[in-house]
Amino acid sequence: MPVPFPAADTARLHETLTAVVDDGASPGGVVICGTTDGQQRILTAGTVAPECGDAPPTAETVYDIASLTKVVATWPLTGRALDAGLLNLDEPVCAALPPTTGEAPSGTPTIRQLLTHTSGLRASTRLDHYRNTNTPLHELLMREPLETDPGTHRYINRGYILLGLALTHLHQVPLDMIGHELWTGLGMHRTCYGPVTRSQNVAPTEQRLPGAPRIWGAAHDDNAALMGGIAGHAGVFSTPGDLATYAHALITAYQDGGALGGWLRASLVPHAPIEPGLDRGLSWVLADGGRTAYHHGFTGTSLYLAPDTGRYLVICTNAVYHGAARTRIAPLRSLALKTISAI
Repeated sequence: MPVPFPAADTARLHETLTAVVDDGASPGGVVICGTTDGQQRILTAGTVAPECGDAPPTAETVYDIASLTKVVATWPLTGRALDAGLLNLDEPVCAALPPTTGEAPSGTPTIRQLLTHTSGLRASTRLDHYRNTNTPLHELLMREPLETDPGTHRYINRGYILLGLALTHLHQVPLDMIGHELWTGLGMHRTCYGPVTRSQNVAPTEQRLPGAPRIWGAAHDDNAALMGGIAGHAGVFSTPGDLATYAHALITAYQDGGALGGWLRASLVPHAPIEPGLDRGLSWVLADGGRTAYHHGFTGTSLYLAPDTGRYLVICTNAVYHGAARTRIAPLRSLALKTISAI
């Protein structure tokens, strides 16, 4: 049986969400605590944003989930491609992309190394450097030299950009269409790649320059924006409710032995240490000896899974509205990890 969230735990989460919003970390936010037997608590604080009126955010508010794209789009689609025999974890990514001429050192890391951020690729990704060229993006990326030898953990967006391009090539279908088929099948009807139409139910993100329009309904990530908003590392928009639906589906499949659950189980095996107490699995960060998996998004989003206890936790904020999201909502993320890991 799933382990429920005690009322005291959800009360602390609500208090902390309210505190970080009151402190100016984000205009507002939503936290959903749920279990696979259908129990769910939806906690809200603040507003969507000043320009969206006084209404609080809800489970149906649309957020730019930023790097949660890695585990909501690229990771499950990679698992499906592996299951279909289109990919092999230990083959180089160049084998899943169109042929390129000349040396391609950044095409040699394996799919496993890309998923685990141990590829040795350049950590800095500036796609604006590739403007005004007719060379395909995958060739430009693969021609770059490796920054380090593969094997050491270093968080790198470039690997997931290559994975997204590989999935598109293997399926001969755009990444947003492959994702749409996946999400629709899981009941995630509000999840999509952007841009999305601005409305009072879509959370704006950052104002990059004084007097300039705020980013609203378009990808906050610069490199995803340069790719038209559709990339393997960022660009997906979703709702707290859809992310809860996704988490429920993942954990249910994990417990029932479905294909997606098998992929999750394989992904919870530690591959590389990040810091004491944290390891990288396939895409996911692993804590509590691998019993908890989570991932963050730069805009202020997080998704936590505890498959053995049937628990999940979703955080959606637009904390980059006020600047650096990572530090300002750290107390909420820290409490979320402690809460979902507790038994």
